[in-house]
Amino acid sequence: MKSENQTGTINFLLLGLSEERDLQPVLLGLFLSMYLVTVLGNLLIILAVCSDPPLHTPMYFFLSNLSFTDISFISTTVPKMLMNIQRQSKTISYTGCLTQVCFFLVFAGMENFLLAAMAYDRYVAICHPLRYSVIMNPRLCVLLMVLSLTISVVYGLLHSLLVLRLSFCTDLGIPHFFCELDQVIKLSGSTTFINNFLFYLVSSIVRGVPILGIIYSYIKIVSSILKMSSAGGRHKAFSTCGSHLSVVSLFYGTGFGVYISSAVTDSSTNSAAASVMYSNAEPLYL
Repeated sequence: MKSENQTGTINFLLLGLSEERDLQPVLLGLFLSMYLVTVLGNLLIILAVCSDPPLHTPMYFFLSNLSFTDISFISTTVPKMLMNIQRQSKTISYTGCLTQVCFFLVFAGMENFLLAAMAYDRYVAICHPLRYSVIMNPRLCVLLMVLSLTISVVYGLLHSLLVLRLSFCTDLGIPHFFCELDQVIKLSGSTTFINNFLFYLVSSIVRGVPILGIIYSYIKIVSSILKMSSAGGRHKAFSTCGSHLSVVSLFYGTGFGVYISSAVTDSSTNSAAASVMYSNAEPLYL
């Protein structure tokens, strides 16, 4: 099949989770419900934090930004899938696919850094409670947000711009319900060594650094909690970290599940199902 360089004529086919027509209404109702619950739930969190002065603290500042990121994250994939199911079409344009790849990576990066920032906030609150207000000042919180956004945007743009150098055939099928970067790269007729090398290198850094920060923070937190003499104090300290740990476990657990399933199986259905959990379950849980 001949490669095509005229990107305006290229279309991709999002094959989705199932091609059975009888399942399409079920998938439409299921994902529409998940999407509405996620958006409305996170909007309520944002409104509650913004409208209640006692919640104007670093922890809730990061939480409200995480909620906004979750809304944006799920909005990059699910609306297009719902539209395709409703119209009984699987097509997405080259520009639309590349845009989806870029925003998906940006908001995925933001998730990583915000979860790390929240872990650092809990570390300071438990390990350095007397200096908490001095360390976690508004300037530092805004700086962490701006730094997270900047790195995430560069991360998304880097991979998206690298895809522009690749050539594709027309009407290529992607065995997912959204344009996942590694699946798009696999469909190219060009040499993809640079894309694959930078994909794994940069992704390892963007994901690895926050993970190491979270692990280090919780090692210090657990060490500090175990030194507390009061059982009530230990329980209170653990309870303040419980919800964050749950979200971290779900986000990274499903994320690793996507890549493990892709590596150990050739089944596109299993890989797509894992991607559903990664891109939808964590925002829904929050």
